Amino acid sequence: MTSIGIIGSGFGGVAVAVEMLRGGHDDVRLWERGDDLGGVWRDNTYPGAGCDVPSPLYSFSYEPNPNWTRRYALQQEIHDYLRGVADKHGVTPRISYGREVTAATWNADDSTWTVTFADDSSETVDILVSAVGQLSEPVLPAIPGVDSFEGPSFHSARWDHDADIHGRTVAVVGSGASAVQLVPHLVRDGERVVVFQRSPNYLLPKPDMPYRRWHSALFHRVPVTQQAERGGIWTFMEQFARGMDAMSPVGKINRAVALRHMHSQVKDPQLRAKLTPDYPIGCKRILFSNEFYPALAEPTVEVVTEAVTEVRPAGVVDESGREHPADVVVYATGFDSQDFLDSIDVTGVDGEKLATRWADGAHAYLGMYVPGFPNLFVTYGPNTNLGGGSIIYMLEAQARHMRQVVDRLEAGSYDSVEVTASTDEAYDRELSEKLERSVWASCENWYRHPSGRITSNWPGATLPFARRTKTLEPSEFAWA
Repeated sequence: MTSIGIIGSGFGGVAVAVEMLRGGHDDVRLWERGDDLGGVWRDNTYPGAGCDVPSPLYSFSYEPNPNWTRRYALQQEIHDYLRGVADKHGVTPRISYGREVTAATWNADDSTWTVTFADDSSETVDILVSAVGQLSEPVLPAIPGVDSFEGPSFHSARWDHDADIHGRTVAVVGSGASAVQLVPHLVRDGERVVVFQRSPNYLLPKPDMPYRRWHSALFHRVPVTQQAERGGIWTFMEQFARGMDAMSPVGKINRAVALRHMHSQVKDPQLRAKLTPDYPIGCKRILFSNEFYPALAEPTVEVVTEAVTEVRPAGVVDESGREHPADVVVYATGFDSQDFLDSIDVTGVDGEKLATRWADGAHAYLGMYVPGFPNLFVTYGPNTNLGGGSIIYMLEAQARHMRQVVDRLEAGSYDSVEVTASTDEAYDRELSEKLERSVWASCENWYRHPSGRITSNWPGATLPFARRTKTLEPSEFAWA
């Protein structure tokens, strides 16, 4: 029986575990460094944390949830959903908590991986799956004095629920996806909020709504209605993904809608000027909110566009030299999106380090397989993030392909499998050409490695990826 070790227990780890178990591969173990499953939905508990993909699509196709309370679920409900899926499919008992993986080494003699943990213990498995994700390592900005602030200060992904916000001045460094969700709550609770914006975002209206009791009753009694809703949302999101080309008709419509949304909610022309992007729509992540612009328009809110140059014991200093007094500092500064497996010392064939292979930016065949690293699978790996659509759809497609690889490994009594170098190189050329023609190549964003390589995103809609991964092509791999 093939043993399968999975690093991480977020949506990616659970997706692979469920697929393997459903496929009859019973020796599945998950290692989680935290004390609960859930990944980003365990860690991000800031006020307003939620998903910008509608709940019916941000869920597994084989586990529809007729009990969502709203179209765009919030953090706790998504976390509870994932817990329920893991429980139902027998994944939860297979998770070992407090197990931080620090290294993994390929053993050519017996075609296994030795996985080492922070406590220096180790385990050996036949197949190693990385499910650490792309957005798991919070990043604090390299600003002088970050540690000198005397009041509460924390990253949005490590929210300090003991910090008293009421009646206080809060400085928010960053204005991206997390800030868009949490700032309206801070404005309601705090006395004053100062938002430090590096660059403005394109914001679209969020077609959110609570699900009524009759919705749930209908979904329970006539399941096809929920399937129809999911199908409709998926179809719309596939078209939205086409808007990642700023010059496409969809892209032009998206931009027009975003600017109209801003003009309807922000009446002050000076504030509008600060909030108007100067780059093509889609180059940076498009956000959804009905509350962010009204919050910024409140008289108790200031938007600062000068860069932050220093943090002092009682405030934040911008590049003009002005100090903004603050009682609390929140860093909504995102994640190390280029980390992938950098935090783990992965050693493949002939002692090659994965970090060395990926020094100029991570890349993998189908985002999952790396030549020279047999029996290593990566879920939510390089170039599988989306500009539009649901990552859960992508994770299911990846998990199905991985299961097919393990099926063939066992059926053929093989010990190891790795993608061929020629297959990987051809795929990389194809993908790179598409990405360099994409809107993401037109500005600075978190999708790009310092080398300039776009490492995060898949170029296009989700259906082409699902089709490409639907059936295993054995000739693309070396079996031994």
